[in-house]
Amino acid sequence: MIEADKIWMNGELVDWGDAQVHVLSHGLHYGSTVFEGIRAYATDDGPAVFRLQDHLARLERSAAVYQMPLPYTREQLREAVHDVIASNELTEGCYIRPIAWRGYGVMGLYPLDAPVDVAIAAWPWGAYLGDEALRSGIRAKISSWRRIGASTIPATAKAGGQYLNSILAKIESHKGGYDEALLLNEQGFVADGSGENLFIVRDGVLITPPLQASILEGITRDTVMQLAREEGVEIIEREIARAELYAADEVFVTGTAAEVCPVREVDDFPIEAPGPITKRVQDRFFAAIVGRDPRSADWLDYVTVPAPARP
Repeated sequence: MIEADKIWMNGELVDWGDAQVHVLSHGLHYGSTVFEGIRAYATDDGPAVFRLQDHLARLERSAAVYQMPLPYTREQLREAVHDVIASNELTEGCYIRPIAWRGYGVMGLYPLDAPVDVAIAAWPWGAYLGDEALRSGIRAKISSWRRIGASTIPATAKAGGQYLNSILAKIESHKGGYDEALLLNEQGFVADGSGENLFIVRDGVLITPPLQASILEGITRDTVMQLAREEGVEIIEREIARAELYAADEVFVTGTAAEVCPVREVDDFPIEAPGPITKRVQDRFFAAIVGRDPRSADWLDYVTVPAPARP
């Protein structure tokens, strides 16, 4: 990965290489972390963070589910995100990773006596699945691993330990020669990708699994649904059978890292990519994130980056 200069950690900016945790931190041993993935984009008016308040609100909800009281307010975290981008002069956009974890102090499964630490890092990161994937689509495989059920772990929270499920699916798909894994839930219906929400198109209707299907409450998912409605596209949230992927007119995945990415194959069944609705949604999305769609202006939080000092 490309390193930046500074990371915000527990209230102060520290050098990238000095942002360290103790080897006996609770989060390292038990996965007691919650985090966010956020992007800032270059716009004509400087770098802007996309839906920052929504991401920070989800971080708070995830922390609350795991009884991890964050020691900073949402506004303090917002300012910290701005400080990280400005201090690293990330004017061309970046990926932002806020993370809260139970730190050093106790060992064992009862976590409430461990301190809660917070850090925010940012660095340049291109298209997660590749620039060509955004243009032409990815090859996906249904994983043999099922998505963890909502009665087993809170699927709507974005917690570190939960991603072991996704890691297994991602490794399996890559070893099989595919770009991404798609997971079914415990009932056998389509849930999501290893790190993305999923949409299909049938007969002009956009269909996506409901939150009850053990999926993350994705912010890019919500963005796409809002944009599609503005485009006059009908949206249905319902369970999706595996075979519907093979018969779909279009399939695409969404996420902060993946953005809006077409799927051109599922289990070697070819799919048009990008299809017309996928392309319409992509065009609206990529206009919104760089400030070229006034209807989506409220989603952008602009960051002031000081001009470099003259020699």
